[in-house]
Amino acid sequence: MPDILETAWGDNALMSDVLELVDVSVVRDGRALVEDVSWSVKEGERWVILGPNGAGKTTLLNVASSYLFPTTGSTRILGETLGSPGTDVFELRPRIGMAGIALADKLPRRQTVLQTVLTAAYGMTATWNEDYDEVDEQRARAFLDRLGMTAYLDRKFGTLSEGERKRTMIARAMMTDPELLLLDEPAAGLDLGGREDLVRRLGRLARDPYAPSMIMVTHHVEEIAPGFTHVLMIRQGKVLAAGPVETELTSRNLSLCFGLPLVVERRSDRWTAQGLPLG
Repeated sequence: MPDILETAWGDNALMSDVLELVDVSVVRDGRALVEDVSWSVKEGERWVILGPNGAGKTTLLNVASSYLFPTTGSTRILGETLGSPGTDVFELRPRIGMAGIALADKLPRRQTVLQTVLTAAYGMTATWNEDYDEVDEQRARAFLDRLGMTAYLDRKFGTLSEGERKRTMIARAMMTDPELLLLDEPAAGLDLGGREDLVRRLGRLARDPYAPSMIMVTHHVEEIAPGFTHVLMIRQGKVLAAGPVETELTSRNLSLCFGLPLVVERRSDRWTAQGLPLG
């Protein structure tokens, strides 16, 4: 009998270009949040977006989620072009999984962990009178198990630690069998132990050939899990570097991105960065 996660993700291999941005700019109140961004993500790639506060990372993620339309340029997500007459974003969005602080704040604290994940099957944030199929509950349990949350199924979402909440949100994002998984600073607010546990689990997910294409926003190279294949660096709304992590995550590129001298090192399958001492 096939694994429930293989069954859930098995059809995702049909897509080649998952995301394509061409000359995309997003302007608000006369200010460009991102400017002339051209970027593509192919099926099976795992991208990390790096940059300082205010660089435009979350703006790019919101464009990729279809919740933010570009002011100029074109965006194609999972074969659908935003703004074109034939594109229905309400049909597109269930194909995209997203986990971030903004959504976590909207979820009822009284719901159990299992309910919190299950409601994603109906595109809801709270339970109502919906009936779930057995396969929905099996899939929710499987995703929660993958993220180490089996012992917390009946816990109230509001009583979870920050790390437990993050893992629940990632399981929830995967409930609709997404073809694209977006993670907005999943390790933000975690202590060292919580961060390392999450990075380890994200690494397992990133290396899973049945998992969807992934894009993760972060400020820290230490949060890049093994299995992430590409990096995009952005500063003041403009892309500084984009490509395979092995060639683009360099001391020079990271220094330009954050505006100070930095040294990047790779140890085994993890990355670290530190500033040069003042001389």
